Parts: sequence; C-alpha cells; structure tokens
Amino acid sequence: MANKKLPPEVVDHWPEVFEDVDVDVVPIEYLHSVRITFDDGITWDIDVKKDSSDVNVEDALADVMEEYQADITHVDFRLDTEKVKRDISNRTRIFMKKRR
Repeated sequence: MANKKLPPEVVDHWPEVFEDVDVDVVPIEYLHSVRITFDDGITWDIDVKKDSSDVNVEDALADVMEEYQADITHVDFRLDTEKVKRDISNRTRIFMKKRR
C-alpha cells in the first residue's frame, strides 16, 4: 500500500483525528463494504457487516480475491467511519476516567 493515508471522503467525517492516521491494516469489524472492480467493468459491492451470519467474512474475501485475482483491477475497502469514531470516543473516555 503506497499511500497509507485515508481517502479525503473518510477524513472529512472526523478530520481532527483521521487526517493524521496512517493505515497498514483495518480490522474487519470497521469495514462497511468492499467494492471490487473487474477488468470487464463489472463492479461487485460486498456488504461485510455481519449480523448473525455464520460466514467468516475474512475467509470469504480471501477466497474471492484468490479466485478472481487475474480479473480484478481495483479493490475499495469502505470504512464504517461512524463505528470507528464511536469506538475511539468511547475508549478515550474510558482511558481518561482511569487516569484520574
């Protein structure tokens, strides 16, 4: 991943935090969906939110990537920015309470 910065549309959700974030790995729990574009122009939008599904999202995505790797031109991992913001805020609040 050459550019480790989050895209501008993500940074716009919470610029004071997201603009300084470098990304190497994003936990699957913070993904909203994955958009895969193929060389024939077809695009798949894969919803990765798990409610009560028995599907292992990570394994399923890895299988798709492996099976279609020669035909994939672009993969766009879409963040659930509201969940990231909520979790960071909650954890910061808990941390600050413990320090007192």
